[in-house]
Amino acid sequence: MNKGSISKRITFSIISVVLILIVLFTIMNQFYINYIWFDELGFTQVFMRELITKLQIGIPSFLVFFIILYLYFNQLTKVIRKKSVVTTIKKTSNKIVLMISLILSIFITVISTNSLWYRALEFLNSSSFNQTDPLFNKDISFYIFKLPLLEQVYSTLISVLFILVISTIIYTSYLYLSNTSRADFIQDGKLNINELIKNFGALEGKLIGVFIGIFFILMSFSYYIRTFSLLYSNAGISFGASYTDVNVTLPLYRILMVVSIILGVYAIICGLTQKIKRIIIAPIVLVVFSLVGGLVTIGVDNLIVTPNQFLKEEQYLVRNIEHTQLAYGIDSVVEEEFNFNQNITIEDIEENELTIKNIPINDYRPTLDMYNSIQGFRIYYEFNDVDIDRYYIDGEYTQVFISAREMNNTKLEENARTWINTHLKYTHGFGVAVSPINTVNESGQPALVVKDIPPKTDVEELQVTQPRIYYGESTDTYAITNGMTMEFDYPEGSDNAENYYDGTGGIQMNMLNRLAFALYHAEPKIMLSSDLTSDSKMHIKRNIIERVNTIAPFLAYDDDPYITIADGKLYWIMDAFTISERYPYSQPYSRDESFNYIRNSVKVVIDAFNGDVTFYQVDENEPITNVYNKIYPDMFTPIDEMPESIRSHIRYSQKMFDIQSNIYRTYHMTNPRVFYNKEDQWEVATQIYGQNKEVENVESAYLIMKQPDSDEEQFVLMVPYTPRQKDNMVGWMAAMNDGEDYGKIVVYKFPKQTLAYGPMQIEQRIDQDTLISPQLTLLGQQGSEVSRGNMLTIPINNSILYVEPVYIGASGTERSIPEVKKVIVSHNNRIVMEDDLSTALEKIFGTSEKEEPDQSETDDQIDPNNPPINVEDSNSLIIKANELFKQAQQAQQSGDWAEYGRYIKELEETLNKLDVNQ
Repeated sequence: MNKGSISKRITFSIISVVLILIVLFTIMNQFYINYIWFDELGFTQVFMRELITKLQIGIPSFLVFFIILYLYFNQLTKVIRKKSVVTTIKKTSNKIVLMISLILSIFITVISTNSLWYRALEFLNSSSFNQTDPLFNKDISFYIFKLPLLEQVYSTLISVLFILVISTIIYTSYLYLSNTSRADFIQDGKLNINELIKNFGALEGKLIGVFIGIFFILMSFSYYIRTFSLLYSNAGISFGASYTDVNVTLPLYRILMVVSIILGVYAIICGLTQKIKRIIIAPIVLVVFSLVGGLVTIGVDNLIVTPNQFLKEEQYLVRNIEHTQLAYGIDSVVEEEFNFNQNITIEDIEENELTIKNIPINDYRPTLDMYNSIQGFRIYYEFNDVDIDRYYIDGEYTQVFISAREMNNTKLEENARTWINTHLKYTHGFGVAVSPINTVNESGQPALVVKDIPPKTDVEELQVTQPRIYYGESTDTYAITNGMTMEFDYPEGSDNAENYYDGTGGIQMNMLNRLAFALYHAEPKIMLSSDLTSDSKMHIKRNIIERVNTIAPFLAYDDDPYITIADGKLYWIMDAFTISERYPYSQPYSRDESFNYIRNSVKVVIDAFNGDVTFYQVDENEPITNVYNKIYPDMFTPIDEMPESIRSHIRYSQKMFDIQSNIYRTYHMTNPRVFYNKEDQWEVATQIYGQNKEVENVESAYLIMKQPDSDEEQFVLMVPYTPRQKDNMVGWMAAMNDGEDYGKIVVYKFPKQTLAYGPMQIEQRIDQDTLISPQLTLLGQQGSEVSRGNMLTIPINNSILYVEPVYIGASGTERSIPEVKKVIVSHNNRIVMEDDLSTALEKIFGTSEKEEPDQSETDDQIDPNNPPINVEDSNSLIIKANELFKQAQQAQQSGDWAEYGRYIKELEETLNKLDVNQ
């Protein structure tokens, strides 16, 4: 071997070692960063649980696999030597066996450990549901926690068998082909394939039989598992085991289970007795049984079930209905009759004063645009979304919009987007904006009760003493605090206020951590910058959704957390869910989201200043959460330990409510015959929304309102229902949010013989109204755009009040500020549109006797020089209004703005007369 070749090998070896060391060092650094991050948050046991469990499974598994594989390959080598297929075995054969056993053991251990560790924890810490399936009479916990492990064990064993077969073939081929003393498979310098296969088959005959036999035994285990999977079958008219599944497929699987064991033993015997050709009988027999079973299944389904489908499937429909209701938590929904009548009086309005005061004439979507426009102040401040909550304002229970003013330093000017500015200077957002949902100022903009920087408010409960937001929805970059450079705090006149972080969040930046984070972020400035000291702190994973997902990836989360003010501090609240795809007979939610069990059993609270995360367990009886509590002791805090200032702002999850209300559209039908025919299927009501008059589903809405059977207002979440492909209302669902009633769901059903207008029907009546429709058209001209807000259905006693805000914004600009300019109110057969809600309500219901002025005083106030206008005939006024509208349009098209203004003024007077006449 020449020197050049040796030099290349040395160079290659050095490069390989360096690359391996870099990879190992990177992995170790990642592990170290994650460890100190989990430790800083107090969740070290969560982080270490995976490693400890993998070691507990992996170490004994490795030893077992290594011993078995070493003995196996060692015995295989001896068998080859005895058969004299290989006449010369190299001295290094033992080392090769040792190396193969070591490599395969590590590989198989890694695969099996990664796939089994979490399933094993669930299996060992299983918690009972105290509910059984109707087919096998097993507790639901078997399907949620134990069956997944059995499936994973089967999958792992199949993988191990495949690896063993491939490695056996490769190892045997290596020994066989490396024998230079044998030439019977080489003739005339060419490889004799037939001779090679013949010799190889003679060598591997026993092993082929054994491997095939083990495969058939594993197939038997597979059929055992498949019997339980019938509970998730889609073969019938409903989800879950159907008539055919129970009476044909289940017995077939049990037969195939026995047949597979017999065929497995048969294959092993054939292999050991060198009767290799007979092994082909085994797969043929299994295929024949499977085909016959398939034909029987088709025959039963078409000849017995289909002609009598409901009769045969009735009991399975009942199982599907009952288990779907249990899995989605709608089995406890209380149904009540809503004795509908449209006879609201002014006295009813006064008795429901708090409900009326909290009717949302603002919509969260245009409110977000408004907040960003009037409270953003600088390009780097951003309101990401608007949340809904409730506070006591001036002693009244008031529903509000609230939004956090976060820092988005990616919006800094490009030349200002330096490393110092991005990570050390512009590090945090500042404060919130809050406005009641029912109030606007003179311009139609939200009436802010918390505004500006620093936050200003006259409401005691809304005082914010720590407004800085280091952890939020859009804080996607890391931040370094407590450096030599003070942080930007907020703009103050022509200057900027600065701040030095004094919270408990962040990881201390000692020299080791600086090196680790420099590698972690691939940023040498972290190591070299003189702005950092030993007192500096690194804040990573500041996006709260990423933060909680990293801590507890086994939970599902609402992607819309909301911010709340408690004791002068800002906290984020997130809803967390336990979900499963394995609840027997329960209908999967959708094609995109295949879960069929869900509970909102955990509320997560994140400190916006310090980044502390607390997981509160809401339902102490929820089995999946209890399993997590066993796996990760002390991770969950009982809800009773949540501070009252935060607990008073807990809401029923809108995401959970939407899922339940969607499932309830079909699964409120408990009669199997009605369910089978889908006679009474519901839909979520639709509405017209936005400037383009798009038809969309009515969103579930938080409202402060009084239930029909209650004397006090509550914070509720509700949605209206209509019949399938119809627009009239048939009912509405409400979830309670306050006190002991939290989580209670009530569905109020309308009498089937009574017509109750749905939101879309009111929308259609608005478009057809001869007074409102022309006004909306006029409002949308001269560079303005009209946008319709959410159609709100407000229950008042046993009646429904419909309210819809109308927004006006400038057209043709992205920076348009939509403002509430009109409010449409409908009750019974009347629809009015006025400048504000109170005026519209007065127009429909009048005023109470105590508010009506004395008639003599009214007479005294009449101006004799300006007597009241006589009321004209309604039809003639309508004709006149239409004529004036056409003339105004013609004047506008011709550019005669003076005439246009005269016609519009005259049209307004005519509409006012018609309104009086109405």
